[in-house]
Amino acid sequence: MEHLLEKIAHKLTRRPKLVILIAVLMLVPSILGAAFTRINYDILSYLPQDMDSAKGEALLEDPFRMAATTMLIVEDMPPEYTHQLQKQVEQVPGVSNVLWLSGMVGIQVPTEMIPEDLRDIFFSGDATMMIVQYDQPGASAATMKAIQQVRDLCNKNCFLAGFSVFIKDTKDLISKEMPLYVLMAAVLSTAAMCVTMSSWLLPAALMLSIGLAILYNFGSNILLGEISFITQAIAAVLQLGVTMDYSIFLYDRYLEELPRHEDRRDAMATAIVAAFKSLSGSSMTTIAGFLALCFMRLTLGRDIGLVMAKGVVLGVATVILVLPSILLVMDGPILKYRHPCVSPNMNRLNGFIIRHRRFFTGLFLVLFVPAVYSNNHTQVYYKLDESLPQDMPSIVSTDKLKDEFNMASSHFIVMRDDLSHADMKELEEAIDAIPGITSVVAYDKLVPSSIPDFFIPQSIKDLCKQGGYQMMMVNSKYVTASDAVAAQLDQLNALVKSYDPNAYVTGEAAMTADLISTSAVDFQVTNYLSIIAIFILVAIAFRSISIPVLLVSTIELAIFINQGIPYFTGTEIAFITPTVIGCIQLGATVDYAILMTTRFQDELQKGKDRMEAIRTAASAADVSILTSALVFFCSTLGVALISTMDLISSICLMLSRGAVISALVCMFILPSVLVVFEPVIAKTTLHWRTPKAPKPPRQGRPGLTRKQEESLPSPEPLPTGTTPANEELPADPVH
Repeated sequence: MEHLLEKIAHKLTRRPKLVILIAVLMLVPSILGAAFTRINYDILSYLPQDMDSAKGEALLEDPFRMAATTMLIVEDMPPEYTHQLQKQVEQVPGVSNVLWLSGMVGIQVPTEMIPEDLRDIFFSGDATMMIVQYDQPGASAATMKAIQQVRDLCNKNCFLAGFSVFIKDTKDLISKEMPLYVLMAAVLSTAAMCVTMSSWLLPAALMLSIGLAILYNFGSNILLGEISFITQAIAAVLQLGVTMDYSIFLYDRYLEELPRHEDRRDAMATAIVAAFKSLSGSSMTTIAGFLALCFMRLTLGRDIGLVMAKGVVLGVATVILVLPSILLVMDGPILKYRHPCVSPNMNRLNGFIIRHRRFFTGLFLVLFVPAVYSNNHTQVYYKLDESLPQDMPSIVSTDKLKDEFNMASSHFIVMRDDLSHADMKELEEAIDAIPGITSVVAYDKLVPSSIPDFFIPQSIKDLCKQGGYQMMMVNSKYVTASDAVAAQLDQLNALVKSYDPNAYVTGEAAMTADLISTSAVDFQVTNYLSIIAIFILVAIAFRSISIPVLLVSTIELAIFINQGIPYFTGTEIAFITPTVIGCIQLGATVDYAILMTTRFQDELQKGKDRMEAIRTAASAADVSILTSALVFFCSTLGVALISTMDLISSICLMLSRGAVISALVCMFILPSVLVVFEPVIAKTTLHWRTPKAPKPPRQGRPGLTRKQEESLPSPEPLPTGTTPANEELPADPVH
């Protein structure tokens, strides 16, 4: 295997321009794949399909063809205008039905003469409302286009509300902001690397490599069929943040190999082999963190997990196969445009930490109490429109629906259509009596039993009865995701199933209630799985029982602190945020702890006592940890600052903050924990202090004078989870 890898590395370094050309040509299918990958903006569609609300939603799609239903409010306009608007909306491609009073009683009938049940549904003061149904599901391209066309027909006194309209506004917002996310991440990350690296052009070369990997990842998403808008928004910046270390390691290893080879291509080939051995194992913790998300019942987690795990694999592949050629082609300019870089000396700080190791170890234990408490009491929200700017058209329209028609949410009941008129009337009256119910739109309410069937408009029949089922729309004054609407749904479900055990209650509020119950379980499952997976990987890497306990505990403390901060600031966070943060922060930043521990073991194996070993290890690892955390911080901070959608902003803010907190915990607390528990580690770890074989003396680069050799740039700060070329890696290293 190693011989084959060496042959591949040799061939890659002999034709760098050809490799770059092939890499660029691969962008063509990648860009096409990204363009044709469908983006799903409906989070509720990721609910488990065996839930009643999901089954009911499927019946609304077929046979009722009304999974997408919106309410069009018209204020201060004459009935003639509303009637004409109804006719125009009915002609919009993708609209299947428009229900308003003109189809039932005619526009000539004075409002006060309209039956009270109908008047309460369709009128409120000077405002009237019509119900618009669409052929396709709410998040489909056809429905999005139809909604835009309906909006174009309306004047300033018209307001279109409903979950499908919210999805449309979400799509428009993400489409507008997405390029800014990537631009901000690239600019801030490049700035961070310019500060910490010794060449102005090196960050450009590394960013080019990561850019290729990101495009390959987005292009290959077409194999998944579709991805969520959350994945689309954060995948690029997240991939940049967690895979940049790999590029830094390759370049650092290349610099270390240069003095040992006459031909820089041979130096790069050796660096490729070393990088592959290290990164193929070192990326495993990050991949494990992402794959843990795949075990969520809410399949949104699988969507994010698969895309990001694939992104890490493609990031490693690009570093091994493409980046060497980019570096060889740009080698001259990179060396030419050098500058002093920031490389803080951490010796005095680490000396202080080690002298007060008992205090910092005690702090490590004590901090768990407030961190866990605040983490467990941080408030989350599930009402999706809370994450959008409140001046968006869909939010304004929803507020009008709530204020003028007392409709904060709508429930849809799908049940068999062979119940007697008497049973249906009894059921409707019982539903009306449930606290918070404002109106019921049902066949027996819209059509009095005295009217012969052949007089009933087809639009009403199509709205209420299809394929052996009948549908009822129940409007509520309680907002989605509230405790009040949850209790109301429980009552409604129990009541409806007493008449038809196979009936389903669905709609945004019902699906959100299922989302809440599903997410609560998902959060526990995914976090435990990520902890177990990374525990096993670290245990194998170090052949230890105690080390994974200490390292995972250290990063979990950082996660608890990160997720507990909103409790102290009184901030609510989006429901998906804790699950994503718990898995990703653990998988991506446990690398910091692994690097520190690896260096500590290396120094012990050189024969140093534990005090001297931890001080040396901490001073060597701190700069690398800071560099890695800074890139991760910058790549996600930009999105957090510019995104006007709180769902995206809160995830990226907590990821950026989590990188910094994990770095600080590893720099200030972990050294003390390691040195205090070192006797325990020695007894529970194989070959913990076993001395290594002496290394051959470093040879100068043949053909170079000492002055020429000294002109080579110093190696960049090592990325987390890696060790210098002249130090041996632990067996099966983990990033």
